[in-house]
Amino acid sequence: MDPIQEALRPHPGVLLILSAPSGAGKTTLARRLGAELGEDGLFSVSYTTRQPRGAERDGVDYHFVDRAAFQTMIDAGDFLEWAEVHGNFYGTHRSYAEAAAGKKAVIFDIDVQGGEQFKARHPEAVSVFILPPSMEELERRLRSRGTDSDEVIARRLAAAHREIERGMQCYDCAIVNDDLDRAYDDLSAVVRASNLRLLSR
Repeated sequence: MDPIQEALRPHPGVLLILSAPSGAGKTTLARRLGAELGEDGLFSVSYTTRQPRGAERDGVDYHFVDRAAFQTMIDAGDFLEWAEVHGNFYGTHRSYAEAAAGKKAVIFDIDVQGGEQFKARHPEAVSVFILPPSMEELERRLRSRGTDSDEVIARRLAAAHREIERGMQCYDCAIVNDDLDRAYDDLSAVVRASNLRLLSR
């Protein structure tokens, strides 16, 4: 075989971990990236024990399961990572990492705790932390949803401080979402660059 073709033969697409405090715009960016990649991308749909919000659909936004079913999946080793967040459980099924072959990216919209677990199992993954422009703007976004009480918002803001500190210490990249189009361009650039890496075979 031509040595250049051998060196550049396709390798699995990037395992892209996206994390952020609630309200930073992570899911919006992740969905936009997934839509642009089309068949070249795959969006990981997490399992959760929380109830659906608004127009969320089972199997599209999340796989909604009860705690007993979630525990059964933990016991069976079905999750790449799982964590308890704001009193509910979230987990990523291991099948999504296996689906990276033939894709440019598999997108994992998960929290920092889960991202660290994932990275420990797949060090080749690329982790990106999405930041709001300020804590004041983050609070404004959370309140504009109209879905959470003052108590819940206060809890989310307190958690955001911890998540930002942790994410900035251990993630590969950070993107400030002060302008959605600019933040998306930065995220796309990370994916393009990651697909050019020479991974160990």
